[in-house]
Amino acid sequence: MDTISIPAHFDGERILLDEPVELEPNTRLIVTVLPNHDAERASWLRLSGERLADAYGKDEEEYSSDVIKEANPEYEGR
Repeated sequence: MDTISIPAHFDGERILLDEPVELEPNTRLIVTVLPNHDAERASWLRLSGERLADAYGKDEEEYSSDVIKEANPEYEGR
């Protein structure tokens, strides 16, 4: 069998594979424990949400398209 990577997680008792894979008995494995970045990710999401709220708050002035000084010729929006 070729070397493959399979996502997995620990449920508190066992390591469980997240994808089905057929392994023969006594197949050699290497387990790599990944750092938990959920707390850091949550902090970045909260910070970016706060900055978006600051930029697009209720008191933010609305700008019409006629105040654009130079149109972007590559813009494909409608």
